[in-house]
Amino acid sequence: MTLSLPIAAEANDLLRRDPLALLIGMVLDQQVSMEKAFAGPYELARRLGHDPDAAELAAFDPDALTALFAERPALHRFPKAMAARVQEVCRALVERYDGDPSRLWSEAENGRELLRRITALPGFGRQKGQIFLALLGKRFGVQPPGWREAAGDYGRDGVHHSVADVVDETSLAKVREHKQQMKAAARVAAG
Repeated sequence: MTLSLPIAAEANDLLRRDPLALLIGMVLDQQVSMEKAFAGPYELARRLGHDPDAAELAAFDPDALTALFAERPALHRFPKAMAARVQEVCRALVERYDGDPSRLWSEAENGRELLRRITALPGFGRQKGQIFLALLGKRFGVQPPGWREAAGDYGRDGVHHSVADVVDETSLAKVREHKQQMKAAARVAAG
């Protein structure tokens, strides 16, 4: 089990070794490509001059953080909103977990509790929470009892629904195909 996205090797390495970087990648994973979102933490670390730290980002001057996100190339298509969201998540981590994002999952007794902890973070609805739970379970071995059930369809083996299922270019293409099918079905249903 390992995360291997089609991004720079250094960016993948940061995601594998730094729980905050992984969480920031998940925060950024909306309205941009998966690759851009999960490469973002590495670029943020490069701009900071060191790996991100929850306490530092929580206390960062909001305008200065926005400037870091907006520096070209911007870390997200909505740099101001995403800088604020990352800061909100870091503040929650500082308040609830002493700034240690790994405590989010290491102290959860079961999958349901882990999903509750994830979805209590700013910007994490049920679907995003289930995707992150599946990512932790499938790629990082974070598998408290009932994690697959809590992750819903994203927790199933043999599916290609999210970043949790990406291990190479082929699986990425299958995830993209699934997302396109879901969007098409939603358009038909909206009629």
